[in-house]
Amino acid sequence: MLVSAWRNLGILTAMAAPAETKPGSAGQRNSDPSVATQRPWVTIVWDDPVNLMNYVTYILQKLFGYDEPKATKLMLQVHNEGKAVVSSGTRESMEVDVTKLHAAGLWATMQQDR
Repeated sequence: MLVSAWRNLGILTAMAAPAETKPGSAGQRNSDPSVATQRPWVTIVWDDPVNLMNYVTYILQKLFGYDEPKATKLMLQVHNEGKAVVSSGTRESMEVDVTKLHAAGLWATMQQDR
């Protein structure tokens, strides 16, 4: 029933449509999973209207072991540019870092490094 409704809406036919680019052309993305897993992941702290600058500096020191000048530099980058990369590594370790930053009340995300 659901499949026929999707087919009537053109969803299934659009999903099964052939690719617009030919294999090996410039428009095709590299789908080799080994290349994607070799790039490290990064944790990004975002500027927010809630946390004080000295609190952000304190959290970066406690969670990542940064000395005060390094933590202050990252905090100022967050404040002035809106975000800063505070750690990099495996996806699993970045998930842990983001969870810790959330627990401390900071806005943080992770993404694969470019």
